[in-house]
Amino acid sequence: MAIITLRESITQAMREELARDENVFIMGCDVGLRGNPFGITKGLMKEFGERRVIDTPISEAAFTGLGVGAAIVGMRPLVEILYADFLTLAMDNIVNTAAKTSYMFGGQANVPIVIRAPFGVGGGVAAQHSQNNENWFVHVPGLKVITPSTPYDMKGMLKSAIRDNSPVICFEHKRNYSIKGEVPEGEYTIPLGKAAIRREGKDVTIVTYSYMTYVSEEAAKELEKEGISIEIIDLRSLLPLDYDTVMASIAKTNRVVVVTEAPLRGSIAGEIVGEIVTRGFDLLDAPPQRVGSKNTPIPYNENLERLCTPKKEDIIAAVRKTLE
Repeated sequence: MAIITLRESITQAMREELARDENVFIMGCDVGLRGNPFGITKGLMKEFGERRVIDTPISEAAFTGLGVGAAIVGMRPLVEILYADFLTLAMDNIVNTAAKTSYMFGGQANVPIVIRAPFGVGGGVAAQHSQNNENWFVHVPGLKVITPSTPYDMKGMLKSAIRDNSPVICFEHKRNYSIKGEVPEGEYTIPLGKAAIRREGKDVTIVTYSYMTYVSEEAAKELEKEGISIEIIDLRSLLPLDYDTVMASIAKTNRVVVVTEAPLRGSIAGEIVGEIVTRGFDLLDAPPQRVGSKNTPIPYNENLERLCTPKKEDIIAAVRKTLE
């Protein structure tokens, strides 16, 4: 298998789907001539033409609305939001139209749109370019939300998302773009709504996703030196969320730490803990622990940025608390 970056896996997935289905097209700010600020769509306009890879004006509300309408009439748009923070500008189209159309028309209309959104903290790009707002969309019935963390997962899940008849938001952590991994050269897809066990262990389960999967791995390696065995569940998909895999792990370890980069107040970490307690309170030998960012806008200063967000030491402390 080829070893490529997560950034390259996204490009591969989109290129293959553009070639496979003439109804697939890409649009967003700077996706065409410039090839995206992260280089993800570079070369696709030249390869597929200006009608398939479309540079739009700087109006997320307008081009997301165009994408929703195109999806309703049978196209499969790939809409890129430059930073996930700017999803706020398209909320009405996403939440009130894309998510609800199929339900309101009794399934006679579908909205097969994929909205790609780089998210997360890193690089000192300040409060308006550093948010983790994935939990907002997990709250909305009718949407699907994915957060793949490896090149293999990103390519397979993005292809599945493009072929799905529901609106899917694909959150891509900016720190993950340069991560490398093995990706098959042949055709493959990964179903949405299925978690992955990144590390098997017997003492404590860590439930996490996206970039925090790698931070959790660092914590697990440190704890292993002390004889503490950690199982890591990478959710990959937040809506639907694979609670079967989560609960099977907790049935083995009887302890759980939920890790998110989002601020803890109102985050998906609380929803996951609530569901774990409802499904399997008797499985727990200790109260569940949560790790997340502080409830503050992300500072521009990178030292303060690091101070606000979860580190391996925070995860290690939470694991130890479950073992007290």
